[in-house]
Amino acid sequence: MSASPYVTSITRQSDDFPGWYTDVVLKAELADYSPVRGCMIIRPYGYAIWESMRDELDRLIKATGHKNMYFPLFVPRSLLLKEAEHVEGFDPQVAWVTRAGGRDLDEPLAIRPTSEALIAEGVKDWIQSYRDLPLLMNLWNNVVRWELRTRLFLRTTEFLWQEAHTFHASEEEAAAEVATGLECYRVVAEEWLAIPVISGRKTEHEKFPGAVYTRAIEAMMRDTKALQAGTSHMLGQNFSKAAGIEFLDRDNVRRAPFGTSWGFSTRMVGATVMAHGDEFGLVLPPRVAPIQVAVVPIFRSEEDRVRVAEAIDRVLAALGEDAAGRAVRVEVDWRDASPGFKFNHWELRGVPFRLEIGPRDLAAGQAVLVKRTDRSREAVPLEALPHTLPGRLDAYQRELFERALAFRDANTRRVDTYEAFRTVVEEQGGFILAPWCGDGGCERRVAEETGATIRIIPDDSPDEAAACIVDGRPSERRVLFARAY
Repeated sequence: MSASPYVTSITRQSDDFPGWYTDVVLKAELADYSPVRGCMIIRPYGYAIWESMRDELDRLIKATGHKNMYFPLFVPRSLLLKEAEHVEGFDPQVAWVTRAGGRDLDEPLAIRPTSEALIAEGVKDWIQSYRDLPLLMNLWNNVVRWELRTRLFLRTTEFLWQEAHTFHASEEEAAAEVATGLECYRVVAEEWLAIPVISGRKTEHEKFPGAVYTRAIEAMMRDTKALQAGTSHMLGQNFSKAAGIEFLDRDNVRRAPFGTSWGFSTRMVGATVMAHGDEFGLVLPPRVAPIQVAVVPIFRSEEDRVRVAEAIDRVLAALGEDAAGRAVRVEVDWRDASPGFKFNHWELRGVPFRLEIGPRDLAAGQAVLVKRTDRSREAVPLEALPHTLPGRLDAYQRELFERALAFRDANTRRVDTYEAFRTVVEEQGGFILAPWCGDGGCERRVAEETGATIRIIPDDSPDEAAACIVDGRPSERRVLFARAY
């Protein structure tokens, strides 16, 4: 297959992964730069990918009993200051409004970096009794964090996200909620985006500012770097006490409720690009792909065009919805361009299947189905398409997950010494499972000397007595190190 100018102008993934990523995001028209430093314009194709994962996550969250609502974009400085650790953790990233309406403001307003402080203040009159709990809220909004180094979708000054905020009568209920949030993220990552993840707990150094602890899921990208795919935080009573929230419990005692928060953002669009893409552009899982099948009509005469159009209309009418009520998302490309140009256009955009229909195909009662991942071509009877396409899309979805899982497994290594650790980081990369004593000084030394950080303490890491790779002190289990985005 000849390559179009679109594909040949993409930086090779194997030569320069960050350059490849930027080229794909721009040339596949997922996003573009805006006049504001660090902010992006999300184009329709990129926004459709975000909408797909957003809608699936929204469905999962609502099924757990959460209700959607909205809080303001601006946070008074006095509210942020109530939770000292929270403020200290976010201060370098906070953007402030100090002047509005033609005059200086009496109190600076932070442009929402996250909503914990504002929500704690807002709900304190809503929670008076144990009967008011749990309070399960979910927000879809934008936030601003003043990043020094930005990259489209992965790290931007402004981004879209989901943030859940909950309050509970007991610590046990809050802990269960932390797990609920992370499970919602796992389902979207693995079952919707076909990205395998590892769940676990963040270290004290890596936890969310103001949280008691943070749990997260980590994914591996095609360059073997890690990407945090979702976080869920146990806030304990920190924000409740700072805001003065109290409720009367079943024993007629006034107590502060236990809070949680969890978040998932547009960085997962970037994760989907980097987890599956190849030298020719995007490779999209069918469930998140805005277009699952691109139909390319092939004809030379007007007579052929009419016949091909009639056949395509019959195929589209027959596709409809499957037994589960799902309709295959199809786009017919009638643009005035060569078939080769169209082939490469849809390949760049990661459409799972391309369907070619021309006069010769009609004479044989078939169409040619081309699979994006390996470019394999198969002649399929026209009448069989409505029955086989849904199953092929499901198989394609499973294949991408299994491929990503095999890649992760092949790039995950166990090491027992710091010398071996440094060699793997520099020469191979990927995930490294190594003993760690739990000391923050050892954690910082590894990060400073190798650029690798402790991503999580994996949930499935068994008890294993060993010696810390840094200082030799006792380690109870292995933790997951990696260089990360």
